[in-house]
Parts: sequence; C-alpha cells; structure tokens
Amino acid sequence: MTLPQTVGVFGGGRMGSGIAHAFLASGSHVIVVENDPEAADQARTRVAGSLAKAHDKGRLGVPLQDAVARLRTTADPGELAPCELVVEAVPEDAALKAQVLALAEQRAPDAVLASNTSSLSIDGLAAGLAAPDRFLGLHFFNPVPVSDLVEIVTGDRTTPALVTRAQGWVAALGKTPITVSDSPGFASSRLGVCLALEAMRMLEEGVASAADIDTAMTLGYRHPMGPLRTTDVVGLDVRLAIAEHLARELGPRFEPPRILRDLVAAGHLGRKSGQGFYVW
Repeated sequence: MTLPQTVGVFGGGRMGSGIAHAFLASGSHVIVVENDPEAADQARTRVAGSLAKAHDKGRLGVPLQDAVARLRTTADPGELAPCELVVEAVPEDAALKAQVLALAEQRAPDAVLASNTSSLSIDGLAAGLAAPDRFLGLHFFNPVPVSDLVEIVTGDRTTPALVTRAQGWVAALGKTPITVSDSPGFASSRLGVCLALEAMRMLEEGVASAADIDTAMTLGYRHPMGPLRTTDVVGLDVRLAIAEHLARELGPRFEPPRILRDLVAAGHLGRKSGQGFYVW
C-alpha cells in the first residue's frame, strides 16, 4: 500500500508536527494548517527541526532537503484542497475537533478525514460530517517519529475498505496498526490511563515513591517507561481531561485522584512545564 501523495495535518503542535514528520519521512507531501501565519511559521520550524534531528541521528531515511521541500505550512484551510488524507490534530476538545473536521471536509471534499483523538467518540465527531463513511480515528503516539504504534478507530459508518486502506498507510509509515471499535478511551488510552491513575493513588497513599512505582513496571513488567513518567511526557492536563471523560462514560473507577487535580491546578503539567511527578 502506497501512502497518499499529499497529506494535510490540521494543527501543528507537538502531535501534528510529529504526524507531519512521519509522512514526510515516508515520501508524502504535507500541508500543515495552523490558525494564523505566526503559528504556521512556528509549525514549520518545529517540523523542520524534528526532521533535522532525525537526520543527524541517521534515522530519517530520505534526504533532509527533500523532506523539508515537501513541507508547506499555512493559515489558509483552502490549501487542503489537493489532499487525499487530512488528519485533525488539534487539542482534545470535542467541539473544537468537530469544527475543524467540518471545515476540512468543506475545503477538501474528496479527502479521507481522520482524527488523532486519544479518547473522544469517533461517532460523535462524525455526526457533523456529510460523509461519515470516509472518517475514522488515527491515534498516533507521542513522540510520533519513533513510536511504533497507530491505533485505528472505526466508527459505525466507517467502511471496511477505508479500514483496509488505513492499515496499509500505517504499515507504509513503518508502524504497526491495531484496529479497535469506537468506545470510550479506545484500547490504548483506557488501559494506559487506568494504570496511571492507580499509580497516582499509590503515590498519594505513600505506598512507594514515584521512581520506585515506575521501576516496578519497567523492570518487573518490561514497560519501556513507568506510568508516572509517561504521564509527565503525555502531559498531566491531557491525562486529567481523558480521565474525566472516561469517568463520565465508564464510571467512578476512572475518577481522577486528588494529586492529579492539584498538580494541574498548580501548573505542574509534566515535561512541557518542567515539573510534574518528576522535575525535568
């Protein structure tokens, strides 16, 4: 399966720039849309810097200048018109994502649409689309360039043929697809958040230090990173939003612990703020 020649990424933050990197490194042209020219320039700098870092480590696989030349960043959603695939990668807010997806469908009416949501309902996001059969979830993992997994999330209206295409695209990116039906938290976020919340409760109760809880999982269960350090990397605010959503959908077992709420309220969001469960 070959990748789309031109891919749109709506949102050029950490996840969007990583998704752009992945497609550029595999040969696609990529158009990143941001909400203003300054943010578009910042997105270009972010993606180009990520590509340069991969090149310096010998991990890019294509000439750096070629990859950067296939990148365009813009504040004009109309430039998405030639895209065969548009991936929405804006913050985890259902109303915002629905608005962006509807705009992308208007500007690129022939494109497959995908959301990078980590927990929101695909059917819920599809409700405002004219062609929900051409929509599905493509949940990439942070950091996207080196992560091996992409979670393909199917809605009630997603066609089997589109799922097959998406599985081929993910494989062409050098990543492994898993396919799950639309459900709260899908497979990855539901399991990952469940483990992280219990680790937070253990920390609250004084069972062990954050480092020792994480070491129990890295050495005892061969996880590459412990649940508390992973939360720092993902962002405590992101984990809190997902936990609140899962608590509403699945019940009190996903209720966020007080320690998580307190850290977020204090601005300790993890690696991006310099402090979370660890000091970075």
